[in-house]
Amino acid sequence: MASETVRGRRGLLGNGAVAAIGLLIVMFAVYAAHEPSALSLFGISNLLNNAIVLSLAATGLTLVVLCGELDLSGPGVIAIANVVVATTSAGELGALGSFGLVLLVGLVVGGLNGFLVAYLGLQSLAVTLGSLIACQGIALLILPAPGGEVVESIAYGMTGDIYHVPVPAILLVLTLIFWLLLKRSRMGIAMYAVGTDQAAARLSGLNIRLTKLFAFVAAGLFYATAGFVFSAEIGSGDPRISDSFLLFVFAAVAIGGTSLFGGRGGVVGTLAGAGILTVLQKMLFALGVADFYTNIFNGIIMILAILFGQASAYLASRPARRQT
Repeated sequence: MASETVRGRRGLLGNGAVAAIGLLIVMFAVYAAHEPSALSLFGISNLLNNAIVLSLAATGLTLVVLCGELDLSGPGVIAIANVVVATTSAGELGALGSFGLVLLVGLVVGGLNGFLVAYLGLQSLAVTLGSLIACQGIALLILPAPGGEVVESIAYGMTGDIYHVPVPAILLVLTLIFWLLLKRSRMGIAMYAVGTDQAAARLSGLNIRLTKLFAFVAAGLFYATAGFVFSAEIGSGDPRISDSFLLFVFAAVAIGGTSLFGGRGGVVGTLAGAGILTVLQKMLFALGVADFYTNIFNGIIMILAILFGQASAYLASRPARRQT
């Protein structure tokens, strides 16, 4: 019984999502103590609007990282999605047509990344770096300078509320439902197995190629959705505005406890990590800290999160001492 208690405590320590959620609660409490409007409906809705794009993009990256691969193409897909919405939503395609086109972009980029990595055996870092550069170039071809227009149905539809429930909150709930269903499915189990030990996964009869392809395609769709929501928030197109997303997306994944080596972590922790980064900026602003200190704190939190993740994983993997 005592050994089971020890294992349970170590399992809790090894759960990066629990640590991330705890840190998020503490930071939000500090923020709310200095910003009374934080607990109002408007304050919570504003916070969710600020966090949703990063949450969706980081969710996509998490799926790839769990398989032991990396994906740098997210900001590129977001850039294309943004300029596509800004240049097509006010035309014949309309809101639904532009959303469908955006999803097609994510599907193509994710599918190409997955094929090159899973079936041709190319390094994911090099492949997705090339995809990022190519996507950014395509975005500039579509819209060389900031401009365009996002129709009001998209702008209000993605940033407003439905029956007094903020749309970003609904998107987060749908993301969690998707993850909970995926995690318990054969594909979700395969993603963890592939990320932990590909050789063992292959011997177990798992289709490693299909698993990685699925992860990259799903990631592309999440990036595209993030770009669509991002377009609604800024109301126009800008091919360069997503350039800063890359570091924050990886930071959200790392802070949420997902191992960048694969096989450990999950979307719950990633969403908490995205929340931490969003609340951090608001908390520092409420405390009167200058903007240029924000990245310093982001970097420190990311390093501490990785160190904690390594330490907690070590504690969780140690055999429990026999209790008498």
